[in-house]
Formats: sequence, structure tokens, C-alpha cells
Amino acid sequence: MDNFIVSARKYRPQHFNTVVGQSHITNTLKQAIRNGKIAQAYLFCGPRGVGKTTCARIFAKTINCTNLSDQGEACDQCESCLSFNTGASLNVYELDAASNNSVEDIRNLVDQVRFAPQLGEYKVYIIDEVHMLSTAAFNAFLKTLEEPPKHAKFILATTEKHKIIPTILSRCQVFNFNRIKAEDISNHLEYIAETEHVKYEEEAMHVIAQKADGGLRDACSIFDQMVAFTGNNLTYKLVVENLHVLDHDYYFKLTEAALTGNLPEVLVTFADILNKGFDGHNFIIGFGEHLRNLLVCKDQYTVQLLEVSENLKQRFAEQSQKCSMPFLLKALAVINKCDVNYKAAKNQRLQVEMALMQISYLNTASADAEKKKMS
Repeated sequence: MDNFIVSARKYRPQHFNTVVGQSHITNTLKQAIRNGKIAQAYLFCGPRGVGKTTCARIFAKTINCTNLSDQGEACDQCESCLSFNTGASLNVYELDAASNNSVEDIRNLVDQVRFAPQLGEYKVYIIDEVHMLSTAAFNAFLKTLEEPPKHAKFILATTEKHKIIPTILSRCQVFNFNRIKAEDISNHLEYIAETEHVKYEEEAMHVIAQKADGGLRDACSIFDQMVAFTGNNLTYKLVVENLHVLDHDYYFKLTEAALTGNLPEVLVTFADILNKGFDGHNFIIGFGEHLRNLLVCKDQYTVQLLEVSENLKQRFAEQSQKCSMPFLLKALAVINKCDVNYKAAKNQRLQVEMALMQISYLNTASADAEKKKMS
């Protein structure tokens, strides 16, 4: 068998312009390199799997490139770039602070900093999960971080910025990485699928992107898992089934029934959802998300907040026209109350059913109130 490489590694960006969803950071770094204003220390903060270590590696490669492009990108042809791409570069030193967090580890690092690079202008020290360093290790690192040799550059990466001591923060340029939008993740997965000759449905990619919750590495892992499960044919039905995600059709069906006050239909649909093995709490959160999506569809200005595929956007737009604003606001208030009380309830199924009953009665109650006024 060929050696399989997971998508997250195989399609890891090699240039700033291929980094997904972090243009505010990549543009700043490229500008700094072009203008020769490279700081001594950077701190990259943000959630997991959004490109912190990737950007650190690209930065290390780019500042040592001897033939930079006009856009501030590495050439991939000079000796420095080639050695970096093959993993043979001696100018990049990566330390995992999760397993090397003692004073001794930092002292070893500080000892290495004194030596100038053999090839290229800079040695770059990337310290991953830097918040895991002990307080003593942080303090041992302070002086070197503040006054490093001219050839030494430090890039610290962390998912928990609040755990970094202020004296470290004040010595670094801090870059905050964003969660990646579902649309950007979906587009990247489609590119991978086309390159790997995997058939896919756009809806399926959006489900994976939403499940990844802003992390591209998570999305790539789920994508690989789905390709293995479906045999190179990612359909919406198979992805939803394997990831145990509730089909959007249930939420559309429930909303239709609730709008007409069809309580039996609502309760039977909910029972069907439970029989398929879905958790009541996850259902109520998903239903709340559905109603929120209908709410943002009510106005052209807020429709941009909808992170779903084009087909689903059309369905949301159609159903939102049938829902009045008071209905959606009251229904969301009921859902929110159910969400808060769910874990404390002795009979959790009844808790959700009561919420669904109240939502189903909202339009009927409004109609009854109107009749009373008329009479």
C-alpha cells in the first residue's frame, strides 16, 4: 500500500497566499518582510487548527529566502527554500512546550540561540503551546526574548493567550487568529476533493465545515474520515448519517407544523428524532440555530450572517417569509429557556415537548387574541 498522508498535512499551505481565512495576518507579515521591519518576537494566538504553526513555518521560510517575489512570497527555488521544503533546514528550530516545559529545556534553547545560522540570515525558533511553560521557564526566557542576537527570531504559538504572563506579552507583537468561516472551509475542502478526484455534493462539504467549528485541521480530518466511509463519493445523506448530524429537513418540517399549530405532527416528528438516537439537548440547540437562521433571513442586511449552502439559503428565505417576527422572537425565547433548564429537568423529554407545544401554540394564541379584540 502507498503511504497515505492525511489531507491536513498533504495540503498544508506553503505560501502566505494559500493560508485560508487569515488574510489580516498574512498581509501584515508580508508587508513587514518586504519593508525589512521584522520584529524579534511574535505571539500567534487563536483556536486550534486555524493556521498558527503553519504561518510560523511559512514566515521562517520566507525571511530566509534569497529570491523573494514582489508580493513578499518565498521563491521555492533557492537553496534555503529547497532545504526548508525537504525538512532539512537548520534555520528553523521547533520546540513543543507541552512536553518541554522545564527551565532546563529553555536553557538549552537559550544556549543554541547564540550560534549564527550556517545558511541564510535568520534562525527562527517556533515554540508551540507556549502557555504550557512553567513560570520558572518563562522567567528564564525573558532576557533572551527581550534582547536576542540579531539573527534570532522567536515565534510563540498558543491557544490560551490568557495564560501567558504579561512580561512575555509586552515583548512580542501579538497576532490574533480568527476562527475560519464555514464558507472558506467548504471551498478549501472542495479544492482538495477535486485534486483527489473525490465526487462530492456541496451540501456535504457544508455539513463538514459546520461540524469543524472554525478549525480547518478538524475539517480535513473529518473529510478524510468521510472519504474512507463513503468510498470517494461524499453525498449529503451519507455524511449526515455518519457524522450523526440531524438532517435540516426535520427542522423545516417542524417549523412548518408549528406555524400551522399542528401539534400532533410536531410531537411525532420529535419522537422520530429521538428514535433515531439523537439527543434531546442537541436537538433543541439545533432547532434554535434553525430559528435564528430564519430570523437573519428576514432582512437583506443580515442575510450575510447565514453560513449555509446556496440551496439551503433559498429554503431558509422561503420559510422565513411565512414566519412573522413576533413568532420567531417568542419561539427563540422558549428555546433558550428550554436550553437553560434542560440539564436540571428530571423529565428531559417532557421539557423539550413542553417547549415545542408552546411554540406550536404561538400563532394560534395570536389569532385568538385578535378575535377577542374584534369581538
